[in-house]
Amino acid sequence: MGMTFEMSDLGKLTYYLGIEVHQHDKRISLTQARYAKRILIEAGMDTCNSTHIPMDMNMQLSKSQEEKNIDEKIYRRLIGCLRYLIHTRPNLSYYVGVLSRFMHEPKTSHGDALKQILRYLQGTSSLGLIFSRDSKTSVVGYCDSSQNLDKYDGKSTAGYIFYFGDSPITWCSQKQDTMAMSLCEAEYMKATEAAKQAIWLHDLLSEVTGSPSKRITILLDNKLVIALTRNPVFHGRSKYIHRSYHFIRECVEKGFIEVEHVPETEQKADILTKALGRIKFKEMKSFIGVQDVSESIFKLKGENVGVSLN
Repeated sequence: MGMTFEMSDLGKLTYYLGIEVHQHDKRISLTQARYAKRILIEAGMDTCNSTHIPMDMNMQLSKSQEEKNIDEKIYRRLIGCLRYLIHTRPNLSYYVGVLSRFMHEPKTSHGDALKQILRYLQGTSSLGLIFSRDSKTSVVGYCDSSQNLDKYDGKSTAGYIFYFGDSPITWCSQKQDTMAMSLCEAEYMKATEAAKQAIWLHDLLSEVTGSPSKRITILLDNKLVIALTRNPVFHGRSKYIHRSYHFIRECVEKGFIEVEHVPETEQKADILTKALGRIKFKEMKSFIGVQDVSESIFKLKGENVGVSLN
């Protein structure tokens, strides 16, 4: 590139737009510890007590007109900062997404929920992602939809997360655009969105490697949805589903992607669809690949490696 473009070699990447990069022989770790600390300082909560979970499991937020309004500018700015933070913190995607629904006229309860996320951030600012050198080059996606519908518009929250080998590379947690008639339909609709992402990843990897990429597998915990993707005449359950959502069925028929079943206890996208209890949240945080990258020693494939954030 130096022969083609006028450029300077600054060595290995260590810091980019708030993301700290630590490169080693067999892995690369990404964290936003400094950025997280700046968020807490801006919010005036850099000395607050920490909490174990970012949101209570049974919390129900609404656009209550009886509550007192809070400062919209501060609320929006902090939500915007947290949305950038989830580039290395997929475990916060659902919670930040929920609070993003109340950007217009946020109330006291929304501010309290935001403070709880910041209190959780106070004790977990060193969490991040680790990308290990591995022989696995396949891409696998997990897709799920929540059973808890929004009581105001009847829409569910769905999410997906894709892994290259054992490392998470892309994820999404989002309330669905249209109201589904059943949980099966909601999961089928989100599986279609995951299929679109899978096709994009397939094309991207093929372009980067210069060779055809392997077929991508999407793991679902609903066997009925899997049946819908494979059976084009299963009209009893699918006749009310809009035609545009049958894209995943076409992808399966043409062999672009593969859909397989995964037990609900192993569904990594579960943390992207709903608030979890303390024990379950901690289990899922590690399960999806979010780790503490500030530990002085990692044991990776029998090798001790030292890491410092200084």
